[in-house]
Amino acid sequence: MTIELIKQAISNGKQVLLYNGAYEVICDSLGQYMIHCISNDNYIGLHGLEGTKYEHVTNYPIEDFYIV
Repeated sequence: MTIELIKQAISNGKQVLLYNGAYEVICDSLGQYMIHCISNDNYIGLHGLEGTKYEHVTNYPIEDFYIV
């Protein structure tokens, strides 16, 4: 799984979850990819700012994401 694959899955209407399903990756109205914690309604960016060395880094282990 890569960040690009996660973005592509969301663009194709798939649901992308993290861990036990308590976190969902969404694309907001500004085109930002966010990880939404369903239990407490908090959001964090999927990755660092585009154009920086953190562009392809996520705050969670990439292997813990899955497509439903």
